[in-house]
Amino acid sequence: MANKPLFVDVILPLAVRGCYTYRIPEPWQASSLQAGCRVTVPFGPRKIFTAVIRRMHSRQPHVRETKDIISLLDENPVVSEWQMRLWDWMSSYYMCTPGEVYHAALPAALKLESETVVRAILKPDAKDELTASEQHLMERLAGSEGLTILELQRKSGRKDIMPAIRRLTERRLIELEERIGERYKPRTIRCIRLSDRWSGTEQISELRAKLSRSKAKLRILNSFLDLVREREERTDLTAEDMSWQTVIEKAQTGGSVLQAMVREGVFETFNSTVPRLPVLQEGSRMPVHLSSMQQEALDNLHSQLAAHQVVLLHGVTSSGKTEIYMHLIQEYLLRGMQVLYLLPEIALTVQMTRRLQQVFGGQVAVYHSKFPDSERYEIWKRLMEQETGKEGGLNIVLGARSAVFLPFKALGLIIVDEEHENSYKQHNPAPRYHARDSAIMLARLCNAKVILGTATPCIETYYNCKTGKYGLVEMRDRYLNLELPEVRVVDVRKARKQKAMHASFSSLLVSSIDDALKNGEQVILFQNRRGFSLYTECHECGWVPRCRHCDVSLIYHKNSNRLRCHYCGYSAPMSRICPQCGTETLRMHGFGTERLEEEASLLFPGARLARLDLDTTRSRKSYEDLLERFEKHETDILVGTQMVSKGLDFNNVRVVGIMDADAMMNFPDFRSYERSFQLMSQVSGRAGRKQGRGLVIIQTSDAGHPVIGAVVRNDYLSLYSTQLEERRQFGYPPFCRLMEITLKHAKKDLVDEVSLKLAESLHLLPGCRVMGPEYPLVSRVSGQYLKNILIKIEKGSGLEATKAKIGEKIAAITDKKAWQPVRIIINVDP
Repeated sequence: MANKPLFVDVILPLAVRGCYTYRIPEPWQASSLQAGCRVTVPFGPRKIFTAVIRRMHSRQPHVRETKDIISLLDENPVVSEWQMRLWDWMSSYYMCTPGEVYHAALPAALKLESETVVRAILKPDAKDELTASEQHLMERLAGSEGLTILELQRKSGRKDIMPAIRRLTERRLIELEERIGERYKPRTIRCIRLSDRWSGTEQISELRAKLSRSKAKLRILNSFLDLVREREERTDLTAEDMSWQTVIEKAQTGGSVLQAMVREGVFETFNSTVPRLPVLQEGSRMPVHLSSMQQEALDNLHSQLAAHQVVLLHGVTSSGKTEIYMHLIQEYLLRGMQVLYLLPEIALTVQMTRRLQQVFGGQVAVYHSKFPDSERYEIWKRLMEQETGKEGGLNIVLGARSAVFLPFKALGLIIVDEEHENSYKQHNPAPRYHARDSAIMLARLCNAKVILGTATPCIETYYNCKTGKYGLVEMRDRYLNLELPEVRVVDVRKARKQKAMHASFSSLLVSSIDDALKNGEQVILFQNRRGFSLYTECHECGWVPRCRHCDVSLIYHKNSNRLRCHYCGYSAPMSRICPQCGTETLRMHGFGTERLEEEASLLFPGARLARLDLDTTRSRKSYEDLLERFEKHETDILVGTQMVSKGLDFNNVRVVGIMDADAMMNFPDFRSYERSFQLMSQVSGRAGRKQGRGLVIIQTSDAGHPVIGAVVRNDYLSLYSTQLEERRQFGYPPFCRLMEITLKHAKKDLVDEVSLKLAESLHLLPGCRVMGPEYPLVSRVSGQYLKNILIKIEKGSGLEATKAKIGEKIAAITDKKAWQPVRIIINVDP
C-alpha cells in the first residue's frame, strides 16, 4: 500500500472541539485498524480514554509531538459509517461537539475510562513525620496492590483525601497510575452436571440404587434427568434451565442436599455465561384483521410512502393506528429489514412491548435509560454482530429517544409514535437533539421510511404535510366506529360561588366518578404537577419558603413531610410555625398529584387508588407494576401527570378528569396553546376506548377559552389555522428557526456583562432577529444565575452559514480569559 495510514483522527467522549490526531505505532500500521473501532489513548497529563477512530490518514499533524495509541480494543468496528455520519450531522445541526454526541450514543460499557490507582511504594520511616490523615491512608494502602481514589475514600471514611495524597506523592511514599477498568461483566449462573463416572445408562441405574435410601437425593437426581430430557427435546431451553436454582425448585428440596451430592461426587458445578436479555417465545398470534377504514389507511400509507420518505398518520385517539403499524412491521420483516419503533415515554414501552411480542416474539428488543447499562450493551452487541435480516435476530427495537443511536444493519422503517410529544427533545446534557428529527435524518442515511403517528400533530409537522414536504394519511373515526368521548366543561369559579366544589373536585366530577365506580368502571385523573401543594404561604406576613439554590418556591410533599425543589433536589422539613413572624398561619395553595390522591381517597373511600408520576416511578419495575395493576383492574382510580396522557390503552376507563386546565394554557410560551390542546386531547382519548362512550370533564376558570372549545369539538384544524396565522404574524416556527443561548454562572454581574456583549455581537448578523438578553422565569438554578438570548433565524438566510457565524461569535466570547468561566449552552429548536 503506497500511502499506508500512519495517523488516526479520533473522537473522544469529552466536550472538546473536533477530532484529535494520534500516531499508529509501527507494529500496528499493517494491522486491521478501521474507522469505528475503539482505541485507548492518553489525553491530558495522565488520563486515558476510550476513543472511536473517525478516519485514518498519512498527513502529518501541525503539532510538535503526536502521541501514540495505547491499545486497540476491537477487531471489528462497534460504530458503523452511517452512525458516524449521523453523529457528524447532530454535532453540526445542534451545535455541540462530536464527543458529546459520542458520549450520549454509546452505552457506558463501551466507554472505558481510566481510574487513578494509588499504590504504596515505600513504608514510612520512623523519622517520617506523617499527619494523622496521611498515616490513616498509608494504613489503608498497606497489603493492597493499589486502591482507586473511590475505594480509598470508602475505606478511609473520608472524602477530603486529595491533599494528603498530594503530599505523600511528593515525598515518594506512594505513586499514582491510570488503569483502564472493564465496566461490563457477563452474567454467570451456577449450573450442575453429572460427574463423568455416572455418565452412562448403566451407571445411572447404579446411582439410583445407591441413592434409594434418600428420597430427597433421588428426587434431585430424577428432576435433573427430566430437565436433561426436556433440553434434548426442545430447542428453546437455555443454561438457566439447568441451573442449580432450577434443579432444587423442580425437586422441591433444599440446596444443602444438592451440596452434599456435589461433595459425594454425584454432581459437579460450573459457571455458565448467559445473556441478561430475556429469551422470548415465538409470537402467538397474527396481527389483527384490519377494519375497512384501517385497510384504506394502510393502502394510502403504501402510496404515500412510495412518493415521500416521511408520512404523517393523523388518526383520532383509538382509531387503531397501532394495528396498522403491526401490519407494516410484518411487511418489512418479510423483506429482511429491521424496524425502529420510537415512543416518547418509558412508561409506554410496557404495554407496547407486550403487544409486539404477542405477534413477533423474540425479534423484539426494548432499549431505554431505565434498563441497566449491561442490558443496553448486550442489545448493542447483538445488533452489531447479527447477520442482516437474520431470522430470530433482534429485528424490531422498541425504545425511547436514545434508540436512534443503535447500530442497525438493515433499517427499513422507523415509526415515531406520538410524534408531537416534547419528551422526544433532549434538554440536558448536550446533544440537545430531537429524536423525531434525528430519526428522519437517520432514515435518509439508511434509505429507510418514516411514519409519524399521532392524533394531535405538531404544528410544524402538519405544516410540512400541507406544503408537500411530508405525505399525509388521515383517520377521522375510531376503530369499529366507537364514539369519541363526551367532553363537558366545569367553570370552577362559578362552582366555588355555588358551593359545588368538594376540595379540588366539582360536583359533576364527583357524581360521574361515583357512577363509574358503581358500574365497575375505571377513572383517570390528570394533574400536570406532582407533589402535595404547589407553594406554602404565611397568611400573617406573606412569607413563602423558597429554595436556597434556585429562584423558586418549594413544593410540599406530604409522604415525606418535606418541602422540595423540583429543580435542584434541595429539601427542608415542613414546619407549622412561620420562621419569619412566629405565627402558626402557614397555608398551602394549589394542588399536585399527591394531594389529589389524598382527596380522592377521602371522597371515594372504597376505591383502590394509584399515582403515576415521577415520585412513584423511579425504577423500571415500578412503571410496569403500576400499569399492570391498572390494566388488570386492580386499581379503580389512577391519578397522574402527563404520563397518563400518552398512548396508553385501557379497556375499562369510563371517566377522565382534567383537574386544572388553566395552568397549562397560561404558561408563558408560544407553544402553550398547542401543548394544552395536545395534552387535553390525548388524556381525553383514554376514555371509552372499547365499550360504551367515555366522559371527559375539564375543570377550568376560563370556560370560554378557544383551546377548551377546540378540545370539546375535537377540532385540531381550527387550532392549527389560528396558531399558524399567529406564528406567521409574529415570526415563530415554522416560519423561522429558533435558537436559545443560555449563559450560566454563580456571579450575577458576570452573567449580565457577558450576555450583553454576546447579544450586541449577535445583533450584527444578517438574517437574525435577536431577543434579549433577559432573565428566564426561573433565573437561578442550583446556585447558578441564568440569562437567555433567543435568536430567530429567518428562512432563506442560509441556516448552516448563519449557525457557523453564531458559533464564531460565541467562540470569540469564550476565548476571552475573564469570560471563560461563564458557561454558554446552545439549544437549537428549543
